[in-house]
Amino acid sequence: MPGAGAAPTAAPAEAARKPGRDRYLDLLRSVALVRVVAYHCFGWAWLTVVFPSMGVMFALAGSLMARSLERPAASVIRGRIRRLLPPLWAFAAVALVLLFAGGWDPSQDPDQDGAWGWAALVNYVFPFGAPPFPAEAGAPVDWLEPSWADQAVGPLWYLRAYLWFVIASPLLLWAFRRAPWPTLLAPLLLTAVVGTGVLTIPGETGEAVTDFAVYGACWVLGFAHHDGLLQRIPRYVSVSLASLVMAFGLWWASAHPGPEGWDLNGIPLAQATWSFGFVVILLQYSPSWRELPGRLAKWDGLVTLSNNRAVTIYLWHNLAITATAPVIDLAYRLPFMESDRASAALDSTSNVWMFALVWPLLALAVLAVGWVEDVAAKRRPRLWPARPGRPAGRRGRAPAAPHRG
Repeated sequence: MPGAGAAPTAAPAEAARKPGRDRYLDLLRSVALVRVVAYHCFGWAWLTVVFPSMGVMFALAGSLMARSLERPAASVIRGRIRRLLPPLWAFAAVALVLLFAGGWDPSQDPDQDGAWGWAALVNYVFPFGAPPFPAEAGAPVDWLEPSWADQAVGPLWYLRAYLWFVIASPLLLWAFRRAPWPTLLAPLLLTAVVGTGVLTIPGETGEAVTDFAVYGACWVLGFAHHDGLLQRIPRYVSVSLASLVMAFGLWWASAHPGPEGWDLNGIPLAQATWSFGFVVILLQYSPSWRELPGRLAKWDGLVTLSNNRAVTIYLWHNLAITATAPVIDLAYRLPFMESDRASAALDSTSNVWMFALVWPLLALAVLAVGWVEDVAAKRRPRLWPARPGRPAGRRGRAPAAPHRG
């Protein structure tokens, strides 16, 4: 095992021989997105243990960021921010119209600081903080529940955390390549301080620092994957140590359950350690596919689509879930649904129908606003990018590998 001061190679030979997208990482991102949607449909706490999606997504983003930072850091950060903001603006335009139409006044919101509530709206433009929203919002249309803003806007904390990681990445990568192990383990130690009540930072600043700490080790693991550090550790060593870290996470969760019991989202230290170990194992076994093998090949189009529209899917999925409610309500009006038995059956399976219906609604969102990701990335806009596209002005050349917006 390399010592604490051993700097990993900046550009491993294997990565240099195999340019382009890693379809294994693309597959992991697609699975993570499906799991996020499933969690918000069913609310099953055990899903956070079976597949810690946010840790996986931050690790994949960290790996791609390390690869991009082979170019000048300033241009990379500008590019990442440029790709993030226009899709956010498209979502914010709809969310804010619904909020204001429902009668929300940020200056009168008890969760905001008077007139500063209006100033906080800048986070819908540049999410250095989490965009504000009322705990219970008015419903300008019948199908919106009072909690719709919490469901739809609340998950935008991810954009704040992603932005912080992007801005900090040049410094983090510099530190990692000089002291890999201290840099890798520091976020876990920080989580043990700010995520357990040893040190409490109030307000949104505390939430932002906690998120940065909880997922910081996963982001740095992305650096380790890109630089080949994990591959230089014997597999039995890394998997054994990762399993011990994961076991600690489960033990901590059992001894310190969150508001929703075993839901790791409410237990920062358990989330950080479980996600860390889980990601180590996923990346240690990373096969670096150029193409999806075997039976997985039939999912190639959907994997490509979800990676090209990852930001759109994440931004819009909760609003799409909320929009399934009136569709399900229509089913109760069908003639064969008049019996109590039929209504009870629909009641017991409503979450399943919600999960089934959300995908057509997300497909509509992809068609309606997904092209904004292409514009943000300076690509030719496409309505349904399920295949690798060609860069503008290169029609006579082979298709280029897709890249995330």
